[in-house]
Amino acid sequence: MRSSAAPYARMIGAGFRRYSSYRQATVAGLFTNVVFGLLRVSVLFAMLDGRREIAGYDPARSATYVWLGQGMLATVVLWGQHEIGERVRTGDVVVDLSRPWNLQLALLAEDLGRAGYAVLTRFLPPVIFGALFFPFLWPGQGLTWLLFPLSLALAVGVSFCARFLLALSAFWLLDNRGPVSLYGMSAGILGGLIVPLAFFPDWVQTVLWLTPFPCLVQAPIDVFTEAGAPLIPLAYQAAWFGILYLGGRLAMRGAVRKVVVQGG
Repeated sequence: MRSSAAPYARMIGAGFRRYSSYRQATVAGLFTNVVFGLLRVSVLFAMLDGRREIAGYDPARSATYVWLGQGMLATVVLWGQHEIGERVRTGDVVVDLSRPWNLQLALLAEDLGRAGYAVLTRFLPPVIFGALFFPFLWPGQGLTWLLFPLSLALAVGVSFCARFLLALSAFWLLDNRGPVSLYGMSAGILGGLIVPLAFFPDWVQTVLWLTPFPCLVQAPIDVFTEAGAPLIPLAYQAAWFGILYLGGRLAMRGAVRKVVVQGG
């Protein structure tokens, strides 16, 4: 049991080290996140403009929502591209499939390592900046400090499983850039990054919460800001993680039977 889990543990460390080597890109991305965070805060504050709150969002909760979202943008990853899709297109995926491991689990472990590095460099700095210069809504219950990291980890897991499924579509489509682009354009809006889902009509919120998109951003923010019972969004995230992970396993089985290697 210990020896079988060791390669996946090493993949977590490999993911961390891999992304920690891109220091200039990290600084540039962090600067961009902060700039866009200032713009988003300004827009939400302008919407309030003397009002006490809109759909439960007062200045403190609005600023918290923005800076948490900016931090999660690179941590969770809302764009749909995953490098395994390109390896499918070029045929290099046969090397990955020939290794004695669970490819989906190995890539998930690597993504968790990436997310761990992103938490330190892309999540905490924007949140600290927002807390220093804007009104900020800190959790009032000690349990929330334990539940939020779990919710954030589940958001990373759901994001990976969705991107993994999109990447596997290349086995059948050969070029999956269309679905990937559509996912990237939709995830920010449907997941609660652009505007809080509470701003939508009730029937739209009901429909969106039947999809996995709110797992990515809105659910962790709701846990942090203690918007309702925290176990509800956590259970919702866990359910979608299980569904999408199982979907990835089934898709991988079908893809292995239908491997098409480009170029011979």
